[in-house]
Amino acid sequence: MITAREDRRRTFETVPAGVEAVTWWGRAWVAALERRAHDPARLARGRTYAAEGHVDAVTVTPGRIVAYVRGSRARPYRTELSLAAFTDAEWDEVLEAVAADPAALGALLEREVPQSLADTVLPGAGEPTARCSCPDPARPPCKHAAALCYRAARLLDSDPFVLLLLRGRGERELLDELTRRNAAHAAREQPDTAPDFPGVPARAAVARTVLPPLPAPLAVPDVVGLPPAYPEDPAAPDPLALDQLATDAAARALGLLATGVDPTGDLTLWQDAVRLASAHPTAGLTGAARTLYRDLSRATGRSTTALARAAAAWRQGGLPALTVLEEPWDPPAGPFDRARPALLAAGQGTFRPDRNRLTSRTRQLRLSREGLWYAYESRPEEEDWWPTTPPSPDPVTALLRHAES
Repeated sequence: MITAREDRRRTFETVPAGVEAVTWWGRAWVAALERRAHDPARLARGRTYAAEGHVDAVTVTPGRIVAYVRGSRARPYRTELSLAAFTDAEWDEVLEAVAADPAALGALLEREVPQSLADTVLPGAGEPTARCSCPDPARPPCKHAAALCYRAARLLDSDPFVLLLLRGRGERELLDELTRRNAAHAAREQPDTAPDFPGVPARAAVARTVLPPLPAPLAVPDVVGLPPAYPEDPAAPDPLALDQLATDAAARALGLLATGVDPTGDLTLWQDAVRLASAHPTAGLTGAARTLYRDLSRATGRSTTALARAAAAWRQGGLPALTVLEEPWDPPAGPFDRARPALLAAGQGTFRPDRNRLTSRTRQLRLSREGLWYAYESRPEEEDWWPTTPPSPDPVTALLRHAES
């Protein structure tokens, strides 16, 4: 929570770029100092200093803007612009005027200085005054004060509450007080007649009530269901396209439901084609599904067999499973050192290691970078490995799942 002390002291390490004020109140701030300048050359030099970034961090407190400005010497000069802070009585008048004027209050909430406050909050006669630690003997403002003035105008452009802080009040306390006063004005303007709609006491409206528990969510299905059949109407949309859209929408919905992550993500063309094909198991492919496999294969430059194998991997575990299929890698020795004895002790025989793969005749286990074991199978005397069951962090479990399936 911001304290009153913190609310009345703000330091700006960076100031919006540029030296030209863009709001009417920012221009009025610059004009007030320029009217008091006695040397246009000093103003021009100050504008150059501001444009070249010679003004360091700007600190604003009630009545003062202070910054160190770097001139021609190595040591920067402490430069200060002063504006008279309002008394409590003056603030009471300002706040009442804003709270009673919806247009003024709306402008302030939109971070604009209300036009009705122009003559009140902007610099008056003799304001702002300038002081600087530089040795310039001329009457102020010096070029360092001019530079600070131009940079301060850009602050006022972006945040008019800086101007109000100079007059003595921080943003948080101003908004809190305006909220209170505006509510009081609204209450006074309400008619005394009772409202023609039913109401409840405020205490009853905010009282805690016991709500019934939410029903248990439905179980996530194991697979995506088939979309409904479409009528064979020549004028109807392409049934293959509709089937693909419906199936893909169901697959994405299932992925979101099960994982909270959209399965499309940042997929490549090949990966997205595999995702689409995975919704159609290759066993018992319909004519429409075969057409889909053919079109996806042509679009990606892969064979239908490669697409079917990749789709089987995707059904095994999504994108990580596809990565296991396509990207062998060299894992650390630890997982293999533990896996091979475990498989032997479980009566599964010996397995030959090759990169991230353990192979025994027609069975194979592949280790993913996430530490999961994926089961594969091949026909005897062939190197035609196909993904089978979902993965497991335990190699024996992954292999036995395949044996049981």
